[in-house]
Amino acid sequence: MRIAVPAETDATETRVAATPETVKKFIALGADVVVQKGAGATSGMPDADYAAAGATLADSTAATVADADIVLSVRRPDVATLAGVKQGALAIAIMDPYGQDAALKALADAGVSAFAMEFMPRITRAQVMDVLSSQANIAGYRAVIDGAAEYGRALPMMMTAAGTVPAANIFIMGVGVAGLQAIATARRLGGRVTATDVRPATKEQVESLGAKFLAVEDEEFLQAQTAGGYAKEMSKEYQAKQAALTASHIAKQDIVITTALIPGRPAPKLITADMVRSMRAGSVIIDLAVERGGNCEMAKPGEIVVTDNGVKIVGHLNVPGRLPATSSSLYARNLLSFIETMIDKEKSLAVKWDDELVKATLLTHDGAVVHPNFQPKA
Repeated sequence: MRIAVPAETDATETRVAATPETVKKFIALGADVVVQKGAGATSGMPDADYAAAGATLADSTAATVADADIVLSVRRPDVATLAGVKQGALAIAIMDPYGQDAALKALADAGVSAFAMEFMPRITRAQVMDVLSSQANIAGYRAVIDGAAEYGRALPMMMTAAGTVPAANIFIMGVGVAGLQAIATARRLGGRVTATDVRPATKEQVESLGAKFLAVEDEEFLQAQTAGGYAKEMSKEYQAKQAALTASHIAKQDIVITTALIPGRPAPKLITADMVRSMRAGSVIIDLAVERGGNCEMAKPGEIVVTDNGVKIVGHLNVPGRLPATSSSLYARNLLSFIETMIDKEKSLAVKWDDELVKATLLTHDGAVVHPNFQPKA
């Protein structure tokens, strides 16, 4: 069994799919591991550390993936990366498949069994494989750090001989994993924190972290969560009521962090241009949904926009990759845990095609796109 770790091809990607720690564990499972030279450089993991862990270093992508049984990536591998992969190899990554029909066809045509780690079901046995949670945790933490840096003032209340510095008002919009981590981090840094979400179960979570909850708590709100724990798309009427409540609140905030995403859909617009214009000069908005169109209508991917009234709107791409060593370490462990379920007692690759984890994440197999979400509509 040969596991390949090619270098990422996306210019914004600083993470790596395996660390020296997971390389050692793969080798203990009976695998040979090949890592492309420089693959871990942007994550602070030099080639020497991979070699010391037992990996073979390859000079090129083609040499890395040649004869591999499993190819591990952070982002969906491109056609060039898979050009030399043997038929039937497993390609495991964050595939970002929605709206990417041509890319899915390319994976199928390459003959690989492609697995989308972001489709891992949210069940107890799969918690250790949940890449959305592991990466969102880092994004939520980093969002507060970025917000504090751009704000340019202290976050906690400070009582000094020269006078009192008031605590910063920090508003978290969307209380998933990223939002909860943002709340916890902002509280640790001494901010005065409020948060909102359309899912009623989050109210108790927000309050347990010492923040205040803000939402229109009507009958629709009480039904606003899917069985999988995700937010439902709300009616236009509810969105209008929530927007009115948010508008009056957001004008008083110093830092706003938006985290709202619905799988397979563009990010919902939560902050309008009028709301931005109501904010004070020096206020900061961190839009963690900017890669999906953004929660703030004035956010621009990869840019920091400064408005006419002095509000900074931060649209960093790949926020987990802004802490690449930590996010890579967590992601690599997610992959290791998933692959362990595919290795038998004889230390051979033995994919259980009827396993619920495999069925939930498998995108392509035997030259075809097989995931039910991407079948032609009747």
